[in-house]
Amino acid sequence: MAIKKTELYSSLWASCNALRGGMDASQYKDYVLTLLFLKYVSDKAKANPYAMIDVPAGASFDDMVKLKGNKEIGEGINKVINLIAEANDLQGVINVADFNDEDKLGKGKDMIDRLTQLVGIFEGLEMGGNRAGDDDLLGDAYEYLMRHFATESGKSKGQFYTPSEVSRILAKVIGIKDTTPQDATVYDPTSGSGSLLLKASDEAPRGLSIYGQEMDNATSALARMNMILHDNATAKIVQGNTLSSPEWKDADGQLKTFDFAVANPPFSTKSWTSGLNPNEDEFGRFVWGVPPEKNGDYAFLLHILKSLKSTGKGAVILPHGVLFRGNAEARIRENLIKQGYIKGIIGLPANLFYGTGIPACIIVIDKEDASQRDSIFMIDASKGFIKEGNKNRLRSQDVHKVVDAFTSFLDIPGYSRRVSLDEIASNDYNLNIPRYIDSSTPEDMHDLAGHLQGGIPNQDIDQLQQFWQVFPNLRDSILTPLRPGYSQITLPASDIKAHILQHPEFTAFAELTLQPFTAWAEEADLGAISIDDKPKEIIQRISEDLLQRYASIPLLDKYDMYQILMNYWAETLQDDVYVLVQDGWTAGKKVRELVAKKGEKLTETADLTVKRIKYKMELIPPALIVQRYFAEQQTQLDQLQATLDEIIQQQDSLIEEHTGEEGLLSEALSDTDKVTKTTVTARLKHATDAEEREVLQQAKQLFDLETSAKAQLKTAQEQLDAAVLAQYGKLDESEIKQLLVHDKWLATLQSQIEAEIERITQQLASRLQELKERYSEPLPEIVENVEVLSNKVAEHLKAMGLAL
Repeated sequence: MAIKKTELYSSLWASCNALRGGMDASQYKDYVLTLLFLKYVSDKAKANPYAMIDVPAGASFDDMVKLKGNKEIGEGINKVINLIAEANDLQGVINVADFNDEDKLGKGKDMIDRLTQLVGIFEGLEMGGNRAGDDDLLGDAYEYLMRHFATESGKSKGQFYTPSEVSRILAKVIGIKDTTPQDATVYDPTSGSGSLLLKASDEAPRGLSIYGQEMDNATSALARMNMILHDNATAKIVQGNTLSSPEWKDADGQLKTFDFAVANPPFSTKSWTSGLNPNEDEFGRFVWGVPPEKNGDYAFLLHILKSLKSTGKGAVILPHGVLFRGNAEARIRENLIKQGYIKGIIGLPANLFYGTGIPACIIVIDKEDASQRDSIFMIDASKGFIKEGNKNRLRSQDVHKVVDAFTSFLDIPGYSRRVSLDEIASNDYNLNIPRYIDSSTPEDMHDLAGHLQGGIPNQDIDQLQQFWQVFPNLRDSILTPLRPGYSQITLPASDIKAHILQHPEFTAFAELTLQPFTAWAEEADLGAISIDDKPKEIIQRISEDLLQRYASIPLLDKYDMYQILMNYWAETLQDDVYVLVQDGWTAGKKVRELVAKKGEKLTETADLTVKRIKYKMELIPPALIVQRYFAEQQTQLDQLQATLDEIIQQQDSLIEEHTGEEGLLSEALSDTDKVTKTTVTARLKHATDAEEREVLQQAKQLFDLETSAKAQLKTAQEQLDAAVLAQYGKLDESEIKQLLVHDKWLATLQSQIEAEIERITQQLASRLQELKERYSEPLPEIVENVEVLSNKVAEHLKAMGLAL
């Protein structure tokens, strides 16, 4: 069966997390990720005898499967892992986790059951022959699991993982080009799980030579496994303290230098001088100043600077404090600015990282053009994010906008600008971004004259100029002059939106904004997807095309349109494409019968049930089959449902009319009875009062009609479901493409784009409604109304013999 990417990831996480028990996520990850790695290399070796990782006899994942239920399973897994470690020089990398540790995995039967189930999770995954494997399917699964483990590992233990969205920004702003040679090097002195290095290498057309150092032994092991899972088995990741014992040196014993560097060091570490005397540093890293003894942020930045070639470029994630803190850090900052090493600064949102909630920034370094540098490019990207659980996350559009602005030095008001070194010097070399970019939202000021005399200030209306440029006549159709400097809206507030939607200029705008989508859909040619295509290449191509097509459309933000596609890709389109590139278009007609193991419930939700058998459709939902082939039957079904609803409504009305303290139906029943067909029928046999019998007869007739209508509805639904199920088997490739590409993908995307267009309209309507209501009642009118009401109250009190 074809692998759906998100289903693979979510099922892996759910299954593994269920078996974790009381173990901390930061510990349990070592077991799960090691098994994922071993399953991957074992399947690769089975499919390719020349695979880079040697799997010796007795050390395959199949040998682990044989241990399921065995009382020596923990020791047996350790032996398998050690065999592979010894054969591939991976000691201390893949054998970090002890699968025979009773303190973590339980004793006796508890350990046997837990490890048996854990091995079983990976047993059913086929990782060697999957056609989408070259698209980093399992490498991405590894990163997915790491992200979830980081989320649950707590503040002090989640620092091994840098969010992939942030990693992409660093990789794209350090200056890797299409012409970058394959032997170019990239270095990360605090490599963590290696995600930053991998993202940087991916930017080069033929990859980069990867070097890294990580202090934590278990985390450096994660990085080594991550490299192999992403086909970077030759990457060089070493374990050790970068500041006190840097491992990468040249023949003269000095720091080895690299073409590129990326890093996400631990924030404000207080023990950075452990094993190191900065004043006697043999590598000359602190010639620009010695960082404070209890704060190592600049220590890592200075180490990276010294580790770059004279043409080297890098990007480092650091807390915002490095931009403005004083004393020793201020002196270092001033020296680096004067040297021209800092090319740019990107301010990020708060709460992005797993080890801390404080806001961070990216400092971009470029030594090649340092001597000519006369400015620093700054971006305030602090407001571009989405809330996800208890963390913030950068969206695809946020990443794209940052990269576009930085690589093209775009001057975007409130977002980005080039700041001269002279201006920075005039601010005492303080780099705090708000000093140079005002990203605050303008305060919505009230107009005193408008409140006193009525009328909407024209200055408020003029602030909607972006709309009036597109809808010049719409303004005059809604607003009329009241007095100099003020206008009024004659329409009721509730009618403003409808008026906008019906206006010819808006109709023309709506048609205009769909034209880029129509042209994009034709050019994207999604019906041409074929086996062995690369899903990541597909989304890269079609998303960039959509972004560019909406670049010049007024009112619509091209990045919002881009995000619509990226969201749909993540939710649905990605899974569909992964199935197609593995099984081809015939997957559209595949129907799976869902069967639960004895004593267990189904783990999937059925798309269709026919004769009590539940079915799952791989790609095409039954509703699309109904819409295209059985519209008439669905109309008849809707009519039957409407008839049933009408009968039930009549029942409710009759029961409501004749229940209560003196209702005929209440008198006919005991206190505990409900008005049902059974109770009504039983009472009818004994009723003697003519009026009572008439009401009971009406109730019984309605219950009979309900039973008949339900039976008809059920029969019609069963017939339709059976016809839909049969239709899947009749579909040819052209019909599948019509259903999948046009009825599912493009129809969904178009409806979301239309919703975005309406959202823009709603912004205009909401603002106009707000202004109308704000100034609809001037103060003198309010005072007069209060006086009138006060007089009425006084008259009522006087009539009652009371005096104020």
